[in-house]
Amino acid sequence: MLPTVNTGSTPTGGLIRDARTEAGLTQAVLAERLGTTQSVVSRWERGGDEPRLSTLTRILRACGRRLVVSTVADDVDRAQIRQQLAMSPAQRLASVANVSRMLASARKVT
Repeated sequence: MLPTVNTGSTPTGGLIRDARTEAGLTQAVLAERLGTTQSVVSRWERGGDEPRLSTLTRILRACGRRLVVSTVADDVDRAQIRQQLAMSPAQRLASVANVSRMLASARKVT
């Protein structure tokens, strides 16, 4: 089984560079394994070009890695966003002012 790569917040270029260097490969050797040129690998690593997901999978396999993609729910309250967007700019400002007044008058509980 190939090692798993967890991208976290790593940009794609950094992910490719890290996988390549951890595998002990030069850009030229990786390019040869992929049937492309060293300059293409360099562009990916610098962020000048973003490979497709299928290409990223091939790149990582060439480095002895595998890509695992998962999704997680974001913690965004979309109902609240819709509610705010339904307000006029003046209503939004009044709402912010009300919240600011409430926070300013709140006492800290110790």
